[in-house]
Amino acid sequence: MKSGGDKSSDQRPAGGVGGGNVFDLGQLRRLIKLMEAHDLTEINLKQGSEKVQLRRGGVAPQPVAMQPPPAPVAAAPPAPAAPATPAASVEDGPNIVTIKSPMVGTFYGRPNPDAEPFVKVGQRISADTVICIVEAMKVFNEIPAEVSGQVVAVLADDQQAVDFGRPLFKIDTSA
Repeated sequence: MKSGGDKSSDQRPAGGVGGGNVFDLGQLRRLIKLMEAHDLTEINLKQGSEKVQLRRGGVAPQPVAMQPPPAPVAAAPPAPAAPATPAASVEDGPNIVTIKSPMVGTFYGRPNPDAEPFVKVGQRISADTVICIVEAMKVFNEIPAEVSGQVVAVLADDQQAVDFGRPLFKIDTSA
């Protein structure tokens, strides 16, 4: 699922290409100005069998962002170990379900920096409750709980890099 944070879009230039080539240099320059004016990060164009993808502000950082995750992976196990110790008594119950990250990305526990968290410890949730967002490749994916119960632990920090399968929440389904 996408939410409002995704700025990529598929567009054809407006007004007046009328069968012309969308890949000519002048048209590409106009599209780049359009991207800057509207703060777009990506435009995908297709004309016949030809395709072009324009990106700005993210081509260089992506490879850099892909290289550091091995370091956070090494740093991540100690971080979950700290919350896991206080939650160890919570793990003993047969009704405790751990909600794990469905993808690699950045964990957001709130819809925007000024908003309240999606869920808090002690809050009752239903299966369709959105409990967080995981941003992957500039797409903001709302993550539903998929279980009903009471939140007993939040295991990830806001804006933290998470790997596939990393525990994010513990839910007591008997509550």
